Parts: sequence; C-alpha cells; structure tokens
Amino acid sequence: MHLQVRRYTDGYRVTSQVDAVFFADCAARSFFDQVANKWAVMILTILNEKPTRFNELRRRLEGVTHKALTQALRRLERNGLIAREVLATSPVAVVYSITDLGRTLQVPLGAAFDWAIEHLHQIEQAQEAYDNKKPGRK
Repeated sequence: MHLQVRRYTDGYRVTSQVDAVFFADCAARSFFDQVANKWAVMILTILNEKPTRFNELRRRLEGVTHKALTQALRRLERNGLIAREVLATSPVAVVYSITDLGRTLQVPLGAAFDWAIEHLHQIEQAQEAYDNKKPGRK
C-alpha cells in the first residue's frame, strides 16, 4: 500500500508516494499514541465549547480517574493542542483551553464521531456476531 504525501518545498506543493510503513519513530504513530485516545478526544470536544477547569472536566467525563485525566491533559498540552493557565485564586485553580492547533482537529474528530453514531447499530451487530462465534458459546 502507498500513501499520497503532500508537503511544501521552496513554496511549491509536492506530492509523492511513500510506503505505508509505520516505523517505531514515525511522527504519525507517535501522535496517535500521544493524543488519539478516548479521553483526549472528549477533552478536546469539551474545551472547544469553552475554557474549563480541571474539576469540571472530571465531572463531565464520567468514569475518568484523576490520574488518567491528568496524563491526558499533559499529553495534549505537550503536543500544543491545549493551553494550561494557573489562576492566582485561593485555592489555586487551573483552567484549560483549546489552542488554534487543537481547533484544527475538530473537523476530523467530528467526522469520526458522526461516523460512529451513523454506524453504531452495525458495529454492535458485528460485536454480537463475533462474541457468539467464540469457542464455548452456543
């Protein structure tokens, strides 16, 4: 399989084909490992609405642990997708907001969300069929 890669060289758009090999140090692979997980996607969706404090994020993300939320926020901040602001209040508060770079993910993430909703019934049917094929099941 080959992928079309577009890049700019000396102001000109160049399209070339590369093998679809995902090397261990591949930048895309690293990106997916860092930010393409359920918590990151949900965090970006919430922050796209408005800047939000840590505890409000935690309340809105049912089931997320303090540790998982902290790790996801750090990864997103490290990758430039969100910004963290410490407020000089008593007690100290932290507000997270989406960056311009983070906003660029809203279209592809929205498309993935729409796809999941549109195909949810088919996915559930496939899961049920798979689970029923497992050894020991009738």
